[in-house]
Amino acid sequence: MANQLAPQPCSLVIFGGSGDLSRRKLLPALYNLALDGVLPQRFAVVGVGRREMSDEAFRAFARAGIEKHSRRELEAGTWGDFERRIFYHRGDIDDAESYAGLKRQLEEIEPELGIPGSRIFYLSIPPSSFATCVGRLEAAGLVTPPESERSTRIIVEKPIGRDLESARQVNATLASAFAEPQIFRIDHYLGKETVQNLLVLRFGNSIFEPLWNQKYIDHVQITVAEEEGVGTRAGYYEEAGALRDMVQNHMLQLLSLVAMEPPWSTQGEAVRDHKLDVLKCLRPIPPARADEFAVRAQYGAGFHEGGAVPGYRQEEGVARSSLTETYVALQVFIDNWRWAGVPFFLRTGKRLPRRASEIAVQFRDVPHVLFNTDWESPLEANVLALRIQPDEGFSLRMSAKVPGAKVEVRPVEMDFQYGKGFGDRPSPEAYERLLLDVMAGDSTLFMRRDAVECSWRWIMPLLEAWQGSRARWLPEYPAGNWGPVEADRLIGPTRRWRKV
Repeated sequence: MANQLAPQPCSLVIFGGSGDLSRRKLLPALYNLALDGVLPQRFAVVGVGRREMSDEAFRAFARAGIEKHSRRELEAGTWGDFERRIFYHRGDIDDAESYAGLKRQLEEIEPELGIPGSRIFYLSIPPSSFATCVGRLEAAGLVTPPESERSTRIIVEKPIGRDLESARQVNATLASAFAEPQIFRIDHYLGKETVQNLLVLRFGNSIFEPLWNQKYIDHVQITVAEEEGVGTRAGYYEEAGALRDMVQNHMLQLLSLVAMEPPWSTQGEAVRDHKLDVLKCLRPIPPARADEFAVRAQYGAGFHEGGAVPGYRQEEGVARSSLTETYVALQVFIDNWRWAGVPFFLRTGKRLPRRASEIAVQFRDVPHVLFNTDWESPLEANVLALRIQPDEGFSLRMSAKVPGAKVEVRPVEMDFQYGKGFGDRPSPEAYERLLLDVMAGDSTLFMRRDAVECSWRWIMPLLEAWQGSRARWLPEYPAGNWGPVEADRLIGPTRRWRKV
């Protein structure tokens, strides 16, 4: 992150190169890196897919994706240089000859572009295909040891398993051919500017860190709200649910960044060690007390953008008796010296009023003296809120006197927005930063094997409690609302969920 390692010349091979992630995120991200002038001069991208496609057709596919999804418009000069680095290989994940052909193609491309043979393999494929792909890569001689001059790295998308045992299997599969420093488990949330800025905010400013503990902080809220329903992902979502889809990875990663101790260095392993320490200190939720610390619910029928939308159980591909949660709220405690007794409230859900992600740190109330003597209408607490999306930035709520002869105190906000504060430096997309870090070998923003398994270990008792429950239905919240009343009871009676 702060190490500023330089991206190295390499070939990026995208398995699933003709798929949706490649079109919407990966190829536009690479183009924007080229536009910024930070992509290595000696670089190639090879899309691998089952579809019959020539290099020219794949370049047209890439251009269409960039024109539609890039944060900046296509520029003829940059595109002309970028497209000559784009290639396609028609191949089947299960076919050993496909990997031999891929190796031959790389050995033709790389000398022409001056690439020394370092490669990154991006597995934009179902996790069920990981084992086959990794085994075929190794058998074809496409994996070099970590000490080799020609580096080999592999990127995998979440989910890393659907429970602890399957996560261990995925990790063992990756470890069968790659050393841990070669493996990059990507979580796009960690590439967002506000998330990266969290450590700078904490450890680059003297005013926050002395207050960042149980003496001064009342509680922390982490919200990841989604406006849309399950859409075409019902098949996946029925197997996953909100706890697996969002909490186990994104939200616990955000929590660990908020709560971690100061690392001795910004080097990847130092930061990841301290994040792991937080996960190890999460207070277990006993299955018998799951209802005290966790709420799950489904969205019901409601309204979105002025139109009626169906409830979750009425969505196409969803079982009418489904108990899959589309909303989760948790009360979490970190049992260490810094955070003893401070509740962390996590919530995520679909069909909420707006798409927004936020970390809010609420400080303790001031004493009920001087300007806070009205017990019926106390002063609002100070809150430091970090907006992850949209309108990336942060704000600090404080109390101030209203101008005039009368002493009247109201809350005011000091607000910073990246778009205004650095208007000439637009925030890069998360995948831009993360892909660049992989090229540089910087693992700071990626999940390590032990952290993935530690988070699953904490989640499992709650999953098992829900799976063993005799519930025949889940609480519902109307689409377009902020969740069920049960979530208000979880955080209440003296606290309230923030409006993000």
